[in-house]
Amino acid sequence: MSFNEKSVLANFKLVKAPIYSHCFSADRTLLAITCENKCLVYRLQGATSPPSLVATLENHDKTVTAVDISAHGRIVTCSQDRNAYVWEPLSDGSYRPTLVLLRINRAATSVSWAPSGYKFAVGSSARIIAVCYYEQENNWWVSKHIKKPIKSTINCISWHSNGVLLAAGGTDGYMRVFSGFIKGLDSKDAVVNSPWGDKFPFGSLVREWYQGSYVHDVKWNSSQERIGFVAHDGSLNVVDSQGNHQTVDAPEGLPYRSLAWINNNSILCAGYSCHPVLFSEANGAWKFAKNLDKVSDANAKKSTVSLDGNDDEEENNAFGMSALKKFKELDLKGRVSTAVQHSAHENAIVELKAFQESNGQVVQVSSCGLDGEIVLYNV
Repeated sequence: MSFNEKSVLANFKLVKAPIYSHCFSADRTLLAITCENKCLVYRLQGATSPPSLVATLENHDKTVTAVDISAHGRIVTCSQDRNAYVWEPLSDGSYRPTLVLLRINRAATSVSWAPSGYKFAVGSSARIIAVCYYEQENNWWVSKHIKKPIKSTINCISWHSNGVLLAAGGTDGYMRVFSGFIKGLDSKDAVVNSPWGDKFPFGSLVREWYQGSYVHDVKWNSSQERIGFVAHDGSLNVVDSQGNHQTVDAPEGLPYRSLAWINNNSILCAGYSCHPVLFSEANGAWKFAKNLDKVSDANAKKSTVSLDGNDDEEENNAFGMSALKKFKELDLKGRVSTAVQHSAHENAIVELKAFQESNGQVVQVSSCGLDGEIVLYNV
């Protein structure tokens, strides 16, 4: 392997198209990914064995943008075709689809089950968040809309562990916290003594923060009542119920597309730099800690090849480099360096998910990217 084997646990090339979203079942035996207008479900056979395909969910007719699996094993998918489906697992291993009445006129962009598994939220380009739940009387999934004061596309959503508070970020530059309380489904006891407020009628705006650029991802740290989110200006932001807001910039200047809380004082981010970056909190301030899966300059080979035919002593090491990499490494002096920094992902990382926890800390994280790969990292 050309990437850092210490941080990379497994690397699976599953499809030739971008993977925009992935998720795991609660017991980590199933993996669901998006691929074009389908959702593919795989069975995991250990970290070193390739997953085996067990189901292909094909009811969408446009790109599937997000997928999530509930605590009960139900899969929800949403798509640019403005629809969402809930896929009920059957005893024979297949899935029965049920159309969700989203009532939106633009693409659905993100989806997330609430911790209870009895409702989920869908973000959309229609400036709407649809909170969906099952209506027993009519035997279908219905939705209630959160509209104000959303001004643009919702890119990301995340539920608090109480299943009531819902954080969302979008292209209007705001990260907002809404109430997703559904009468008859949620209990008011879930938000008793909440630092975010006393009353949470459905759709009410609890807090908002303006970052000024697209918010790509948002994640709750419910135990500390804090929220982390990343924006297109290359920043990681951490906010809390008291209105505090801390920002730290990416060391490479490239935007992050996703983040994952590792513990109360560590956050892993990933995006256009193609490798994860760990940030930690010390003395009340967030700072860059380390890169994962990135070969340091000191460990990279220093041999070069001159395009005029005058090779250095170790220039033959460049034999076999692809033409594309040669052009990427070409500098103004007409020399090609073989000090190429490889990583497991060959394109932007779109989403991070916690894969395994130990003693209250995430020890393994999964990622999906535009290169069609799923990578497992040791943190």
